[in-house]
Amino acid sequence: MSRIIGIDLGTTNSCVAVLDEKGVPQTLAQPDGERTTPSWVSWSPQNQITVGSRARRQAVTNPSATVYGAKRLIGRKVNADDVSWFARLAPFRIVAAPNGDAWVRINGQPVSPQEVAAHVLRAVRKVAEDALGEPVTRAIVTVPAYFDDAQRQATRDAGSIAGLDVVRILNEPTAAALAYGAHRVREGRRIIAVFDLGGGTFDISLMSVDNGIFEVLATGGDSALGGEDWDRRILERIVDEVFDQYRVDLTGIPMAMSRLREACENAKKALSAASETTIQLAFLANDQHGAPINYERTLTRDQIDAYTKDLLERLEAPCKRALSDAGLEAAQIEEVLLVGGMTRWPTVQAIVERIFGRKPSKGANPDEVVALGAAQYAGILAGEADDAALLDVTPHDIGIKVGDSAFAVVVPRNSMLPVRARRLFATTSENQTFVTIELWQGDASEDGAAQLKRKLGQVILDDLPTGSAGSVRVELVVTVDVESILSVTARELRTGREASVTIRPSGGLSQREVVEIIARRRRETHSVLSHLSEAGGAVRVTTREHALSEPDDPLPKK
Repeated sequence: MSRIIGIDLGTTNSCVAVLDEKGVPQTLAQPDGERTTPSWVSWSPQNQITVGSRARRQAVTNPSATVYGAKRLIGRKVNADDVSWFARLAPFRIVAAPNGDAWVRINGQPVSPQEVAAHVLRAVRKVAEDALGEPVTRAIVTVPAYFDDAQRQATRDAGSIAGLDVVRILNEPTAAALAYGAHRVREGRRIIAVFDLGGGTFDISLMSVDNGIFEVLATGGDSALGGEDWDRRILERIVDEVFDQYRVDLTGIPMAMSRLREACENAKKALSAASETTIQLAFLANDQHGAPINYERTLTRDQIDAYTKDLLERLEAPCKRALSDAGLEAAQIEEVLLVGGMTRWPTVQAIVERIFGRKPSKGANPDEVVALGAAQYAGILAGEADDAALLDVTPHDIGIKVGDSAFAVVVPRNSMLPVRARRLFATTSENQTFVTIELWQGDASEDGAAQLKRKLGQVILDDLPTGSAGSVRVELVVTVDVESILSVTARELRTGREASVTIRPSGGLSQREVVEIIARRRRETHSVLSHLSEAGGAVRVTTREHALSEPDDPLPKK
């Protein structure tokens, strides 16, 4: 069997690591010594594909066919608020797939984010194969803890397209805790927090570590908050200033936007260490009279904090909610681990210290620590290391739609996996002969309001005994395994009649579509190799639906 590598598939950069002969995780470098690969993919007019640093450099001259931030689109719908603002400033086109997913349009053809991510995965896989001198087919791939089932499955699909057997999808904060060696500090139970603010997502995970067992107590976060949002705020401010001064809208000039976007990111990185920096861009664009705009602007860290005040404020609520879900006080957290490049920002570190009442630990490279943890876990699964075990939880509430809009939670968020839960419901109309039970993933707040994020599937139970409204009782049993596969059984209590369904996560692509993409890639590769040799070198179903109500808490009639 080939080695299992650990891959951190990041929004901005990706990284790969593996256990060495001594069982120590090591990140693998490219021939030029770079230990991370920019998660950028570029297509030429002839559809030749470039990945990584070369793709990023092409963004200036080929912005409409150079994609970055695909992780923010994977498994997402095109009408999501954060996807809409991303589309407004992205130089490439974001379009709707037939099922409403967010795809990109490249050279006139729609491309799924899974396929974009697969190119990045294929690139880091090659880094591993070149460094190890052997083929690699198996990997642990990390995702934000707050990713829902569709985003996790979409990541699996990306791995399949890249020719990888994704052995496990691992939460990034858990991987980071492994890499930090949190289980080796001392014996006895410790409570730690992992604060993970990367390029496109924010996660907070609270976990206990006891004799090598990592038990996730609660997770929280924001899958639409990351370092790219800070870049965007700087970019938007400069675009507005240029328009006010020159009456030129840079958003309509892709090359100018690409140069400015890179300058904003570099300025942010500089301000992580310095209090002031300067952006200088000669010949950024032409003004209304055709004269060149030579842009120069001094930026300070305080200004960036002012521009991003609301982003900084969004970091606190998920932390407070996770503490509440775990039944913990901030003072009970013994250590806070920092993960993700944006945690280098001093104000972010200050916020972490204020929330948890202690200085966070900064003993690992935040860009590499997740990949190192994934490699560590790969060793555990392969039997090369046995000093840790992971117990994970569900990131979102799972329940059913009750009535027209209410949400009855069956499996609460932060339930330890695997989990089985039961709930009792009743019919809502007289002589109701069947029920259609919709399973949803969402988030229910303390006041009972709910945000239904995604429909997972449904089960239909028919041939119910006749009776008055509320007299027929249906027991719903929901089981979720460690791979987030749901098994749902609905049973009518009087007759024992039941219906069941297994709901496997869908990432937006059907299995057939994944196979077709893989086959197309093989044909394209074969065509390129042949050329070099010659040159010398779904069914839609609509049903009537009846709702259920909870017998102990009936819903008011409309």
